[in-house]
Amino acid sequence: MQTLLIALAAYLLGSISFAVLVSRLMSLPDPRSYGSSNPGATNVLRTGNRLAAALTLIGDAGKGALAVALTVLYTGESAIAGFDAPLAGAMAFLGHLYPVFHAFKGGKGVATAAGVLFALNPWLGLATLASFGIIIAFFRMISLASMIAAVFSVCYAFFLFGEQPIVPVVAAIALLLVWRHRENIGRILKGAEPRLGERKT
Repeated sequence: MQTLLIALAAYLLGSISFAVLVSRLMSLPDPRSYGSSNPGATNVLRTGNRLAAALTLIGDAGKGALAVALTVLYTGESAIAGFDAPLAGAMAFLGHLYPVFHAFKGGKGVATAAGVLFALNPWLGLATLASFGIIIAFFRMISLASMIAAVFSVCYAFFLFGEQPIVPVVAAIALLLVWRHRENIGRILKGAEPRLGERKT
């Protein structure tokens, strides 16, 4: 019962869309009504309001990290060797993708996934972030960098933790993140994916 309640609470926390919330508080357009229609920091940045985008990024990452941290605090289990903390991170991530408060239409989960990884283990988060940064530097595509970093996060998790419960959870998050970027994959293959500094057509 405890595990079920933790999963539900984490999902509800993840269902809070900071892109929508911040946009409303700052009298900006609904992020689902322009650009990529994705309620995330990258799309909010298209309004030109960097503060709103930064707050969205912090909020989305923070809810993933908070779900893990609160679970560790409540259960006393290790975030690495325990089951409930990784599960809470995965459920917060799922809530961001399919939020109950927003008709199950959420974002792609990059910031939330990052928050989860850092909360589970800082080294795992840093290694994944480094991979993201390297791909960004070479290709200037946030979507491509996000997907490659997600795949590498599974490798890092296995290298660091072996067969601990954290590994299949990280793998599930990575698979869902790549799935949510399937339209981006199509554009990348066609050479039509926008790069940083370019306007989306």
